[in-house]
Order: sequence, then C-alpha cells, then structure tokens
Amino acid sequence: MKVYLDNCCFNRPFDDQSNHRIHLESEAVKAILSQCDCGDWDLVVSDISLYEIANTPEPERRQKLQSFIKLAVKKAALTQDIRQRARMFEMAGIKAFDALHLASAEDYADIFLTVDNKLYKKARILNDLRIDVSTPLIWLNEVLQ
Repeated sequence: MKVYLDNCCFNRPFDDQSNHRIHLESEAVKAILSQCDCGDWDLVVSDISLYEIANTPEPERRQKLQSFIKLAVKKAALTQDIRQRARMFEMAGIKAFDALHLASAEDYADIFLTVDNKLYKKARILNDLRIDVSTPLIWLNEVLQ
C-alpha cells in the first residue's frame, strides 16, 4: 500500500494534544509512519512536501519532520502534468498547496490522507479524482479491521 500524507498529517503530532481528536489523529499518524518504517506500507512524499518541511520555521520541528520524510520510498516530482492537474483542483476550490499535494499523490500513491477537514470534504466530492482520500484515523481503522 502506497500512502501519501499531506503536511498537515506530518505536523499533527506537534499540535495541542489536549484536544481529544487531535491526540487520536496524532496517534494514527504515528501508527501509519511506524508501518511505513517497518516496510508494511510505502510512504510517498512529493517535492511540495519537501519544500514545505524545509521552510518550517522551528528548527526542532523541521528536523523531526525531515526524519519522517526519510521513511519515504517514493518521491513525486513536481512535473508540468502535476501542476496542470493541481490547477484543475484549484478551480474546484482547493487551495494551491493542497492541490499540488493531491495532484502529486494521484500518480504515485493508493491513498491520500489529510487531517484538514476542508480539504477532505472538497476532495471527496471531486468527480474525476484518481485516488482515494481519507483521514489517518478513518483509514487506519478501515485497514486494520
């Protein structure tokens, strides 16, 4: 299984864990990364993932995020086709960086995971999307049953 996590997922373990939902999503992200580390699933990242992580202002967080990225077995290059596809997603109301993540994942992964509710809802109603979209918590619950 090739898994693409957007940067919201990678950053979830650094969010305020006193919120029950955030804590559960963080644990799901950690479990998915652990499965990727064990080789059970393949983590896919993209040029846009690397760009966003490289521009993380907090050095400690950036270093931890870079350690997550090192688990990736595949990197989606930001091609002209991916940019064109992302523009189509933008016209459907998806933010530019989110659109680039989604377009990158389409050709390289089996599942696109996000903890961004707005992105999740918008992506789920795209008519011609060529990848499944879920949240880490929902998806992990489905695949482990």
